[in-house]
Amino acid sequence: MRKFIFSILTLGLLFSCSDGDLQIETIDFDSVAIQYCAAPVRNAGNLMFKINESEALILQLQSGVLNNGVVGDTIVTESTVPGQSQVTYRVFSDAVDNDYFCDDIPVVEPTVIDEVVAEDGMVIVETMLAENDSTLFVHNISLSGISFVTGNGERITNLAINEFGEVTTTVPN
Repeated sequence: MRKFIFSILTLGLLFSCSDGDLQIETIDFDSVAIQYCAAPVRNAGNLMFKINESEALILQLQSGVLNNGVVGDTIVTESTVPGQSQVTYRVFSDAVDNDYFCDDIPVVEPTVIDEVVAEDGMVIVETMLAENDSTLFVHNISLSGISFVTGNGERITNLAINEFGEVTTTVPN
């Protein structure tokens, strides 16, 4: 009798464990160009984003990162996520464009369906003088070890982006 009950309990435990429900989501923005607002937007600071139809990867850099640079030198700046910089992944109800981020008055549609803020990682900004124009700095922005955890505790482990993009700023007078 004990063997029978033990067998039923063991069988019940085996079927109650689900190993097929784990889903690792891939966030892929490698083929999407970096965008930012031409005119400063209220409270936006160093806001950059990549839009892939109804998804967006948003990078809010710490203040002053893109103003660093000494003519003739290459400077590498690292900032922590969260903390000095923030990386956010958003899913919208419909396709989104840069007006969503750049308009002074926020658009009503599309609405945000889901938002996940990165809990760990680094933003690396490599600043150098442009090759053909000594009045411009080129900033290569890359992400390292970015980790997202959804509201229900699932970790999005596959962030298919390393190079966030390239931004150009003018050399200060």
